[in-house]
Amino acid sequence: MRIAIVGSVNRIEELKEKVSSTHELIEVKNNQFEGFDLIFDLSFDEQNNGLNKYKDLGNIPVVICAVNQTIEEVLALQKESVNCKVYGMNTLPTFINRELAEMTALSESDRSVAEDVFNALEWPIKWVESRVGMVTPRIVCMIINEAYYTLQEGTATKEDINVGMKLGTAYPKGPFEWAEEMGVATVYHMLEAIYNDTKDECYKVCPLLKQEHLQSQLALQN
Repeated sequence: MRIAIVGSVNRIEELKEKVSSTHELIEVKNNQFEGFDLIFDLSFDEQNNGLNKYKDLGNIPVVICAVNQTIEEVLALQKESVNCKVYGMNTLPTFINRELAEMTALSESDRSVAEDVFNALEWPIKWVESRVGMVTPRIVCMIINEAYYTLQEGTATKEDINVGMKLGTAYPKGPFEWAEEMGVATVYHMLEAIYNDTKDECYKVCPLLKQEHLQSQLALQN
């Protein structure tokens, strides 16, 4: 299978670790997608230049990172009709190389098409409701946010919280370790998107997390 990949370096490397070397994975930078069987736009949530470059691909599955917004929202913003099969997937950093692909689709018939393709990749799909944040990112980012509140209150250090969560809950990573691997900016924007969608206070960004995000952005500018 010939697979086109678009995205940031860390997400591309994670996908390559997941997908068998028996498939041909090609990083595309010139928007030439003819001749591919599957397309992954792993950083669509970061770039979000729209679906125009995919609009005439017909039945070729186009899998985009649709975590900060749903595929319905993405399609509603398009100024031209889109003739391709679009799927939303949780492709945030650390969530790609997992046993199940967390995905959304527009219809049952679209699901069956994707399942045929992903079966060839030996990668089972877990279909979830099309909502901002999907399932896993909501849970993990909420835990990270709560960890920042705990740190902000002076209850424990980052190291203690990381160790406590791993020992107490058997999580593979502590919340601050997870935030570092995902990127504080990713966590910040994820929480902001979920809060704007739900107005649920548990997703309201902790001031300390926001401060770290802004400091990291300033550091990148200098």
